[in-house]
Amino acid sequence: MNLKPISADSHVTEPPNCYIDHIEPRYRERAPRMAHSEQHGDVFVIEGLEQHIPMGLVAAAGKDPRELRMSGADFASLHRGGWDPSARLADQDRDGIEAELLYPTVGMMLCNHPDFAYKRACFEAYNRWLQEYCAAAPHRLFGHAQTAMRSVEEGIDDLERAKAMGFVGVMMPGDPQLEDYDHPIYDPFYEAAVALDLPLSFHILTSKADRLAAPRGPRINSFQAIIRGCQDIIGTFIFGRVFERHARLKLVCVEADAGWAPHFMYRMDHAYKRHRYWLKCKEMQRLPSEYFAENVYLTFQDDWTAFDAVKRCNPRRLMWANDFPHSDSTWPWSQEMLAEHTSGLGEDEKRWILRDNVVALYGLEERLARH
Repeated sequence: MNLKPISADSHVTEPPNCYIDHIEPRYRERAPRMAHSEQHGDVFVIEGLEQHIPMGLVAAAGKDPRELRMSGADFASLHRGGWDPSARLADQDRDGIEAELLYPTVGMMLCNHPDFAYKRACFEAYNRWLQEYCAAAPHRLFGHAQTAMRSVEEGIDDLERAKAMGFVGVMMPGDPQLEDYDHPIYDPFYEAAVALDLPLSFHILTSKADRLAAPRGPRINSFQAIIRGCQDIIGTFIFGRVFERHARLKLVCVEADAGWAPHFMYRMDHAYKRHRYWLKCKEMQRLPSEYFAENVYLTFQDDWTAFDAVKRCNPRRLMWANDFPHSDSTWPWSQEMLAEHTSGLGEDEKRWILRDNVVALYGLEERLARH
C-alpha cells in the first residue's frame, strides 16, 4: 500500500495484574484475576459471571485456522504486544500499520456483568491501566475508556474523566442499567459526549442479546448472530430519535462488519415508509437511512462486501481494522489482504477507509504528526 493504514479496532490483552493492581481497595479481593484450569488452560475468572474467559482465541492472530482453540492457552505464550506497548509497536510495524484504536478483551465480557457497581470499579481500574499502556506511545496507541452506564450522572463523569485521561473515545456497554439508550433521560449524556467530542462505541459481544450459542442448527451458526446486537443498538438510536435530538452525536459500530449496511438502510426506510403507521412510529425529520449515513461509523476487517458496497453507503463512515490480536485478526497479512480487497477503489476511497476517516473521527492529526 502507498500509505500506512490505521486500525480502527484493535485490542489489548489484559495482563493478570490489570484489575488487581488498579482497582479501588475495597474491590481488590474480588477483582478479575487469572487462574489456571487443567481443562481450559489459563483463564480469567470474574466473580459474578458463570463462565470463565479462556485465553485460546483472545490472542490467536496469525495462527492457522486448524490450530484455533478456545481453551488450552498459556498466557505467557500469547502475543506480548497485548500488554507490552514496546512489543506492540513491533507488531504494528510487522503488519505495516501506523497506529491502532484500542479496545479491551476481558472488558468486553465485563460489559454484561449484572452488578453495575462492581462493573464500574472494574472499568475504572482498566482505564487506569490502559492510560499507562497508551502513554508509552501516545502517537500510535489510542485508547477507548470504558463506562458502566450505571446512571446518567456517572456516565457524564466517566466522559469527563476519559477526556482528561487522554482517551479519544468511550466504549459503551450494550445495555445501560436504567431504561434503554433512546430514553430522554440520556439526553444530557449525549450532549456531554458531543461537547467533549467523544465518539461512543458499541462493540460486538457486549450486549445481553449477544451469545455464542446457536438459536438453532450447528454451533457454527451462532457466528452469524454476533453482529445482531450492534444492529439492534443502531436501530434503537435511529428510530428512538436520538440522532434527531443530537445531530452531532457520533456512534461507532465496532467489529460487526459493514457489507450489510446498504440493505440495513433500505430495510429501515422500507419499514418507515410502508409500516410506520401500524407500528406507531411518528414522522421523522429525515429518513432512517440518512441518520445512519451521517451518524454511524462502521469498522470491519476482511469484509470484502464492505469494500464492494462503498458506493451504496457513506464511504466517509467506513473504517478498516485489523482486530489484532484476536482470532478474527488479519495480522500479519493485512497488507496482502488490503491490496486485493481495495483493488477496485479509487485512491480517495482507499485513503478515507484506511486512514483519513479514523483520523477525522478521533481528531488524531496533531498526535500522529509527533511520530
